[in-house]
Amino acid sequence: MAETLSSQQVVDITKQHNFGTWRRGKQWNPLHVVSGDGCWFTDANGKRYLDFSAQLMCVNLGYNNQAVIQSIQQQAAELAYIQPSYTTTARAELSQLLLEVLPRGLTKFFFCTSGTDANEAAFKIARMYTGKTKIIGRYRSYHGSTASSIGATGDARRWPSEPRSKLPGVVFSPEVNCYKCPLKHSYPDCGIACADYLEYMIQNEGDVAAVLAETVVGTNGVLIPPPGYYQKLRRICDENNVLLIADEVMAGWGRTGKWFAIDHWDVQPDILTTAKGITSAYVPLGLTAVSEKISAFFEDNLFAHGHTYEAHPLTLGPAIATIREMQRLNLIERAVEVGAYLGEKLQALKAKHKSIGDVRGLGLFWAVELVKDQAKKTPFNVWQEKLDGKTLVVDQIAGKMMASGIFLQAWMNHFVIAPPLIVSKEEIDFALTALDEHLSIADELVAG
Repeated sequence: MAETLSSQQVVDITKQHNFGTWRRGKQWNPLHVVSGDGCWFTDANGKRYLDFSAQLMCVNLGYNNQAVIQSIQQQAAELAYIQPSYTTTARAELSQLLLEVLPRGLTKFFFCTSGTDANEAAFKIARMYTGKTKIIGRYRSYHGSTASSIGATGDARRWPSEPRSKLPGVVFSPEVNCYKCPLKHSYPDCGIACADYLEYMIQNEGDVAAVLAETVVGTNGVLIPPPGYYQKLRRICDENNVLLIADEVMAGWGRTGKWFAIDHWDVQPDILTTAKGITSAYVPLGLTAVSEKISAFFEDNLFAHGHTYEAHPLTLGPAIATIREMQRLNLIERAVEVGAYLGEKLQALKAKHKSIGDVRGLGLFWAVELVKDQAKKTPFNVWQEKLDGKTLVVDQIAGKMMASGIFLQAWMNHFVIAPPLIVSKEEIDFALTALDEHLSIADELVAG
């Protein structure tokens, strides 16, 4: 009989033989998690934590959803693997179901295993289809950790691997941030100048294949574009013969109160990438969906892409179950209703705490941004401090939240509040009562 590992042995072995990603190894002390149910997960000591960020904004159904678990078991029993040049019932059923929920006009799919893989496929497809090279991304963005995806990422996670990750053909435009505009404008008087600047880039760069945008920016602050932005960007792309790639890895699957965030603006991208909530993260699945004009091109031209785990049967069956569970539980509508309740409570916190600079969100996707000076919108910390491994103000507060039994995703100067879509109002109240208390850490550091 194999020796049973103690919880401390599990942590020690993990630290010794695994990388703690996006951090220094000596600063990593992973929590040993043993189970989860609903919106809560439990550590090896029996302590329960309310998951107020759905882990990496992905466990949309919460933990222990039996329909999805049974779909994994059933698919494993029927057919655990077959190479992607064959097909399976799950592959056909999921493809049919995607036509019901994706933005209209996206009719051909490439299945992979993560959001970063989905974006890698999107870049290759855009370049093969257009015959052009350049991708215009945006600062304050994240698109994945593999070579092209990190090269197209606008935030500082790109910096440590440069110049090796500085791939030719990626240029960056200013992000859409109406709270702290990089162009120092104010909406609506700006006329959506950030889109105009992007058009200027297209015309002066030349050889632009696609514009890449997180539809609602995720980790970097839940940045929501103003009314008219995506309609204007769609027109700019059309007039300049450039594709629009919508990265919905985090914002998709009901998170914002629509199946996909781009649906809020009734705009159709040429390519859409997604992952995370497509299976509620129970199994790793990514998706690249393309328009009919792009799919038609590859009827007579080589689709020069593929993976061993492309359209893996064990990932496709659970996606079907996840979508059906979302429909059964009315989670799109619920994200709107419960999200409005969450937003109201967060705005009340903002009125109470001088360290909160901004609260913004859609559905059950919110950010609380902290500042040490509300008038100047001065952040507590800067990127280099994070890269140097310093403990940021938001990290201190997140640590206190964990001690109170609440997991909250902290990033730079804000929190990403994105609980499972099944979260109750009582659970929201529980989490925000603790956040209200622990924000005193930031309040005490506010200038003046």
